[in-house]
Amino acid sequence: MIAAEPLNDAVLLDAYSLAVIQAVESVGPAVVKIDVERRGGGSGFIFTPDGFVLTNSHVVSEAQPVTATLVDGRAYRADLVGDDPDTDLAVLRIDSPQASWASLGDSRAIRVGQVAIAVGNPYGFQHTVTAGVVSALGRSLRSRSGRLMDDIIQTDAALNPGNSGGPLVTTRGEVIGVNTATILPAQGLCFAIASNTVRFVASRLIRDGRIRRSYIGVAGQNVPIPRRLARAHELELSSGVLVVSIEGSSPAAAAGLRDGDVIVELAGEPVAGIDELHRHLTDERIGVATTLTVLRGVERRQLTVVPAESPRSSP
Repeated sequence: MIAAEPLNDAVLLDAYSLAVIQAVESVGPAVVKIDVERRGGGSGFIFTPDGFVLTNSHVVSEAQPVTATLVDGRAYRADLVGDDPDTDLAVLRIDSPQASWASLGDSRAIRVGQVAIAVGNPYGFQHTVTAGVVSALGRSLRSRSGRLMDDIIQTDAALNPGNSGGPLVTTRGEVIGVNTATILPAQGLCFAIASNTVRFVASRLIRDGRIRRSYIGVAGQNVPIPRRLARAHELELSSGVLVVSIEGSSPAAAAGLRDGDVIVELAGEPVAGIDELHRHLTDERIGVATTLTVLRGVERRQLTVVPAESPRSSP
């Protein structure tokens, strides 16, 4: 058997360069510069043929007017369609006939180590391209609203202020994430919201203008559960949510929840902390009678709560 000759560095570099160039030529025309009056701006990208634009919530939240500028210099008024601070995503719409648009890929198919390319407008330098790799998958990141965002992609493709809302793409030109944050002063710690999350949130924002979530009306904090108590009640967790206060006329008040109760389960699912309680309070639970398991002193009790539609981001 004749061993294959190893590829030289020049050939490898050319292949890598060609892949990045092709991805940028495919996605680049869909990337827009977002300008917000008196607030700076960021990046975004057209993701449908009829002019819907994705960006970050923190770029456009509660701001008008907004302008979206294409790479060829054409500028359009961008109308806010919907905004979800809890996932840091927003959808705008521009009236731009025949504008290019980028396709959302499947973030479940990406692998750690594959090439990731970011296109955006850092510090106003329009249509800047950076490249790196997917550093990790399934990270969690706290949004500005306080909720935990799951399924976050970590990359070392350089991001700076102004990149927010721009696409993270593969060498095939598929958008696998929306760039959202960096950790300063660290270098190479950059994050993007996974495209599968983006697809779900964007569809709801286009349909409803917002994301509906349920709530029960409590303020709580994470607390440890003593081992003897966990063993006595056969709980497979070491912490729960201590109820600090309850809103009047809330679902929690109607269910008979009390200050000092420790929530350990909702609908049979373990609740080890506030973030897990948030995850369980989805729109499907609005108006649906749900079992809430609490520890009251040393006793385990089951209450029935009917979550209502949340007016904000508290549980």
